Amino acid sequence: MNMNNRVRLLKLAAVPMLLASLGACATPFKADVSRFQSQLPAPQGQTFAVVADDPALAGGLEFSRYANLVEDQMARLGYAQAPSPEAASLLVRFDYGVDNGRERVRSTGYSDPFWNSWYSYRPVYYRTRSGRLRAVYPARGWGYGFHDPFFGGNEIESYTVYTSGIDLKIDNAATGQRLFEGKAQALSTSNRLPHLVPNLVEAMFTDFPGNSGETVRISIEPEKKTVRRID
Repeated sequence: MNMNNRVRLLKLAAVPMLLASLGACATPFKADVSRFQSQLPAPQGQTFAVVADDPALAGGLEFSRYANLVEDQMARLGYAQAPSPEAASLLVRFDYGVDNGRERVRSTGYSDPFWNSWYSYRPVYYRTRSGRLRAVYPARGWGYGFHDPFFGGNEIESYTVYTSGIDLKIDNAATGQRLFEGKAQALSTSNRLPHLVPNLVEAMFTDFPGNSGETVRISIEPEKKTVRRID
């Protein structure tokens, strides 16, 4: 193989990785947010403290990092942070986590030329070496991946999808009455909580407190960090 052909092959091999990185940057983070409220008081004159809903998380450095994000959002809404939970009029109970993931199967032949969005349930068809057409039915119809438009082909790939989520509850500290409950969940190919939790918190506080009993899809643009609601 001459030098020109080698250089050409190297350039072609680099293109999919470049496109993948560009696609990853352009892909928004999407979360489903459900919220319920009952007489949540206006911020004026109200103080709050963020506490761990799971006692095992209390006092941890990781919890403290994510609790700071919730504190910033509550302060942005006009609530004043109390010096301690005992001095707060509102207790904000916070929890977060990500599951162990589930394996999924996809065909690159059915993907968008860059990063595809979540698609609906459908079988994946491919031909065996003998020429037979076979179908693979994923356990659930969620997919996320990269298709190489240069080399083509209906390749079957397996990957892991993780479900991450946060829970937010606000109680009247004096009476114990529940004033607000919210959940934000997202599917992704990443299980990195330092990346997932900030996005989930931002989604939770988009149009806060929202309409009671409504579940909405929130999309967060990764580059400009702009947030929009998807009806």
